[in-house]
Amino acid sequence: MKRSEINRILLDADAFIRSFGYILPPFAYWTPGEMRDRQADIAGIAQARLGWDITDYGKGEFRRFGLFLFTVRNGDAADLAKGRGMLYAEKIMISRRDQVAPMHRHDVKAEDIINRGGGTLALKLFMSDRDGAIDRDASVRVPCDGMMRTVEAGGILRLAPGESVTLLPGVWHAFWAEHQDVLIGEVSTVNDDVADNVFAEPISRFADVEEDEPPVHLLVSDYARWLG
Repeated sequence: MKRSEINRILLDADAFIRSFGYILPPFAYWTPGEMRDRQADIAGIAQARLGWDITDYGKGEFRRFGLFLFTVRNGDAADLAKGRGMLYAEKIMISRRDQVAPMHRHDVKAEDIINRGGGTLALKLFMSDRDGAIDRDASVRVPCDGMMRTVEAGGILRLAPGESVTLLPGVWHAFWAEHQDVLIGEVSTVNDDVADNVFAEPISRFADVEEDEPPVHLLVSDYARWLG
């Protein structure tokens, strides 16, 4: 993705998020220079990979295959083994109309996917077989706002604004917005986007960035290079 496209998506996303009354934390609006100047204060932000995240999954077709995300809070995976500490994470995401987040699952993370407003959020679901691959026969039973719903293998679960689904580790899912763009909330156990995404096809979790202009704000995938 070109940096100019990423910059435009960031600004459009912020306006969309604000239209629903959701305000990002102050560090979201720091410039790259401000983040470098404040490195002594932002270790918690960089280590937890809080912040902007835009991906086209390496496909180069963001409008067809992509997702906007902002990680608002995130704990430490090491605390999961201890059973205490900050064991949770939160994201706000935007799925544009007919824009697909490709089929994937998590080994560790359990997550609530919440339609915060806009159109209908559609999720295609599969269970895992014994080897962790997609089970194309088993039906999928998931909690939705405290009530169980069942879809056939590869069935589509649709969430209207205000509705949510809980996806436990091993549940394969792809999702997209129907009819109009959707603001999505995610509440989960500790999030590790580097190691805990298993995709059904060989794709990349993060975008390759072509630097055709300076970044307005850094992505979480920029931190290692820009902040050291």
